[in-house]
Formats: sequence, structure tokens, C-alpha cells
Amino acid sequence: MEQKLQMFENRLTKVFRHTSKLARRQNITCYRVYDDDIPEFPFSIEMYEDHVYIAEYHRKHGMEEDAHEEWLDTCLELISKVLEVAPNKIWVKQRQRKENRKSQYEKLSLESHIMTAYEAGLQFKVNLSDYLDTGLFLDHRITRSMIREEVKDKKVLNLFCYTGSFSVYAAAGGAAEVTSVDLSKTYLAWAEENMKLNGFDNPKYTFVHADVLQYLDTLKLNTYDLVIIDPPTFSNSKRMKDFLDVQRDHADMLNKVLLATKKDGVVYFSNNYRRFVLEADKINASSIKDITNQTLPFDFQQKMIRKCYRLIK
Repeated sequence: MEQKLQMFENRLTKVFRHTSKLARRQNITCYRVYDDDIPEFPFSIEMYEDHVYIAEYHRKHGMEEDAHEEWLDTCLELISKVLEVAPNKIWVKQRQRKENRKSQYEKLSLESHIMTAYEAGLQFKVNLSDYLDTGLFLDHRITRSMIREEVKDKKVLNLFCYTGSFSVYAAAGGAAEVTSVDLSKTYLAWAEENMKLNGFDNPKYTFVHADVLQYLDTLKLNTYDLVIIDPPTFSNSKRMKDFLDVQRDHADMLNKVLLATKKDGVVYFSNNYRRFVLEADKINASSIKDITNQTLPFDFQQKMIRKCYRLIK
């Protein structure tokens, strides 16, 4: 055990030294430090300003609950030491959390912790305590910047908008209109909050509560200059009419999006399905470019499962 902990400490020290230096150089304050690098330590560890957000992936570890508690507390002490962050600024999620966790860290997680995170001069509300995700997907940092660079005076549609980070970047880039669509009222309200946080409180920024699959059928032809679509891999929300499977449905979804896009308009399409294969021959775009690698931030170089494409009508 001691030997494995030492291995984990060495690895974490090394990657933190490297990523924190790159982050400082680029003035980035929210970034991933570690992601399951050593199988016996199945964590994702991220910095959010001066806080640490840890997700423990669910694995068969063969430990009794008490032994696992003890092991986790030891790991958290080590993470606190290496990252030089006080335990009360460490937030832990377990992908299958037991309700009776007793460690000091768990008690902290039962308090709500909402804070403002900064990225590229913009502000985002993140929640380190209440959901499995924080509200800001760090792996799309570069994609967001690319969109900001090309939206001036354009009509933008953000589908499956989640907490609206792409919408915030689009507004910051001077988009003429931004429409954000999501099925979750919670996330849509959060998206609106993120827009207001950055001073983008204007009728040209609209928020639509809808099932995207049905909403696509209501879109007018040739309306948008730029569309962002980042669907979940699968979704069978009770509020959805249809079950979504990104592999099965992506060509159909993208063709509907392209109909609503102006000629030479751009569609950014991303998804997290590990075994995803783009069916380019079924998609009515004049050009499709895989931009996964060029949208890969420094802190996700080792491990990135999402795909990202840029389509032109």
C-alpha cells in the first residue's frame, strides 16, 4: 500500500508541476490535473481557481467500506499536500456515492459550494458540490475560443446548451443573436445566469426550453450562420418523446441542423461516445473536418475521449 501511495504521489507531483506551469503561462485558472493515470487511483482531479474538484470513478476495488473510507481519506490528504490546497477547499464526488459516507471530506460535500470561475476574461458559475458535473466542461476551452473568433454579427444556435458556456463565448464574440436550447430547466436557468454574469442581458439572447430532437423539426430553413450541437451519448429522459442514441441519430440530427443553417454556415458538432464513428457519407455538408486534435487543451492531451467536427453547409 505504501509503495502504491508513493507511486501516486510521484505521479501527481510530476503532472501538477507540468500542468500548473502551462496553466500559469496561459493565464488559465481552471484545468484538469490528473485523470485516472494510475488504475489503482481512479480519480479525475481538477483545479477551479483555488479549489480542487475530485471525482472518484466507480471501480471494483475489493475493499470493505471502512477500508475504502480510510484509503480515500489517505488519498485526499496526499492530494491536499501535493496541490497545496486546504482540505476545506477540496470537493469530492463518487460516481456511485454511498449515502452514509462519514469522512470529514464528505461532510463538506453536503454543504453547497457555488463559486465563480474565470476563463478567457469571462465568468462562469460553477457548482462543486451538488451535481456530478461542475457546470463547465474544461475540455472545450479551445473550441469555445474558436467560436468566439468567428461569430461577429452572426446568428448563433446552441443546442443541448447545458449551462450555456458556448453561448457566453458567442455573445462575447459579438454575435447578432444567440439562441440556447435545452430540455433541463435547471441548466437553462443556469445558462441565463452565466449570460447575465457577463453583462449579456439582452432580448437578442434567448433561452428555449425544449426537447432538441423535436425542436429541430420546428426550425426555419436557412436561418443560422453558426450552430453548436453537443448532444449526450444516450438520453431517455422521461420528458423526451424519443430515445436519443448519438451513434444512430447523428446523421439525421445534423441534416436537420444543416437545413436550418445558411449557405456556407458552420456547424460545430461534438460528442463523448468512445466508439463514435462519423457517417460522413450520410451527411449533407459541403465539407466536414475532424477538429478533435486541434481543440485538445494541454490538460487533456493524455486522455481525450470526445470527438469534435466542423461542418460547412
